[in-house]
Amino acid sequence: MTSPRDAAASDILPDLIAAALKAGADAAEAVTSERASLSIGVRNGALEDVEREESRDLGLRVFIGKRQATVSASDLSDKTRARLVERAVAMARLAPEDPWAGLAPQDRLAKGPFPDLDLHDPTERSAAELEAAAAAAEAAALSVEGVAKSEGGHAATSSSRWRLVTSHGFDGAYQGSAFSLGVGVIAEKDGAMERGGEHRAVRHLSDLPSAEAIGAYAGKRAVERTGPRKIASTTAPVIFENRIATQVLSPLLGAISGASIARGTSFLKDRLGQAVLPKGVNLIDDPFRPRGLGSTPFDDEGVAVWKQSIVEDGVLTTWLMNSSSAAQLGLASTGHASRGLAGPPGVSTHNLHLEAGEQDLNGLMGAAGTGLLITSMFGPSLNGNTGDWSAGVSGFWFENGERAYPVSEVTVAGNLKDLWARLIPASDLEFRGGFNSPSLLFDAVAIAGK
Repeated sequence: MTSPRDAAASDILPDLIAAALKAGADAAEAVTSERASLSIGVRNGALEDVEREESRDLGLRVFIGKRQATVSASDLSDKTRARLVERAVAMARLAPEDPWAGLAPQDRLAKGPFPDLDLHDPTERSAAELEAAAAAAEAAALSVEGVAKSEGGHAATSSSRWRLVTSHGFDGAYQGSAFSLGVGVIAEKDGAMERGGEHRAVRHLSDLPSAEAIGAYAGKRAVERTGPRKIASTTAPVIFENRIATQVLSPLLGAISGASIARGTSFLKDRLGQAVLPKGVNLIDDPFRPRGLGSTPFDDEGVAVWKQSIVEDGVLTTWLMNSSSAAQLGLASTGHASRGLAGPPGVSTHNLHLEAGEQDLNGLMGAAGTGLLITSMFGPSLNGNTGDWSAGVSGFWFENGERAYPVSEVTVAGNLKDLWARLIPASDLEFRGGFNSPSLLFDAVAIAGK
C-alpha cells in the first residue's frame, strides 16, 4: 500500500530516534503502522454498514538507564513529534527501574535483505465489489434448506505497512494485505434455532474461496446443529474438530511464555526438555510460510526469526521469549517479541501448526467408536498453576464411528497435561489462520451433561 504519503510518514523515524537521544535518552526505538481498510456488511441483501479506515500511527519507546517509557500518537506533525519525544523522556526519568529493560542485543538482530514472503497483494476491491461478495455469500447460505434467517454477510479488504527503527542500527519494514469474507445464519427446526457461520481470511484475493462456497458451508453448519439433545454425564472419547482444536492447545503457549516462566506461574515451568505431547507429535512455528497470516521477516524487536519446532517428537524444546524475558531467564530471545504502538513487547508465535496425523476425521471416529465430536466451544476456564481446564461445548454424539445426533449444553473438563499426553491428531490439517491444528482425539474425557 506504499504511497508517497506513506513513505514520508516512515522517513520520520530516524529523525525521531535522533531527537530522543538528543533529549537525554540512552537508547530508543520507533515504529510506524500505516493501514487502509474497507469493510462492507449486508443483511437480507441490503447494505447494512460501511466502514473505511485510513490511519498512520507512531510509537516511541525510550530508555534512560534501566528505566523505560512508551508513547504513541496518530498526529505525525512536527509539533506533535516534538511533544512526543519530550513526554517520553520525561516519563522514562520518572519510571521505576526494570533490570531487564533494553533494546534487543545487537547480535540477535535480523540482517537484510529480508525474505520476500509474498504477504502483499496489490489487488483493490471497491465497495461495490465487496457488497456483491457479501450479498452472494449471504444468498448462498439462505438458499440452504432449513436456514430461516440471516445474521449478515460481511466482506473486507485491508493493506498495512509496519516499520521499526532502533538507535542501535536496526531498520526494517514490511507490508501485507488481507481479504476476508464471511456470513452468519440461523437455522430453525421445530421452533428451535441454531446459529452457524463461516469466515475466511487470506493474504491474496486469489486464495479466497468463492462466496457461494462460503455461504453454502455456513448454511450447512447451521442446519446440522438443529434439534440438539442433552446427554447424560459420562466419560468418553472426545474429538475436537480442526476448526476449534487450537483452543485446546492455546493454553500451552501462555504456559511456555518467558514471562510466565520467569514469574514461576506456569503449570509447565518444570517441563522444558520433557514430553508434553505424545511421541511423534510436532508443534512447528514457521514465520517464513509464504502468504501466511502470521508471517514476518523479523520480530517486533527486530530480532531474527526462524522456523523452529516448539515441540519436537513430543518434547518441549523452548520457551517463547522476547529480549526482556530471555534476560530474566539467562537465555537468548527466540524471536517471538510482539508489540503494538504503546507498551513494551509481549510474546507471540508466528505461523504455528500441529503436524497432521495419519487418519482423517472419520477414521478417528471409527477408531473411537462412540463419543463426542466438538464443533463449538465457549467460556474455557484454566487454572494457570495446575493446568486444570474446562469449557462449555456443543457438537455431535457419534456411535459406531458415525454421527448420531447434535448435542448442546455440555461441559468437558480435565487436566491439560494429562489430556495433551494422550492426544491423537487427524490428517485434516488446514492452514486457515496464524495457528492451525488437525482434529484431535482424546480418550476418556470427563463430560458433564444433564
